Amino acid sequence: MAVKPITGMLRRGLVLDISVALGLGTAAGYAWWYGYHIPLVRKRDLFYSKIEEERANGTYN
Repeated sequence: MAVKPITGMLRRGLVLDISVALGLGTAAGYAWWYGYHIPLVRKRDLFYSKIEEERANGTYN
């Protein structure tokens, strides 16, 4: 049995579903990257730069 080609409403629905999924996935990725990852990395980098500065000054225990 052959499969019918995707036409009409099914094709429009499929394109809409894929477009929405890609759009929401991209938005979620940007939200995670700029809302969670970047602040976490910035906090970590500040911590390590503070330790390096203390070591350079000789005040680190």
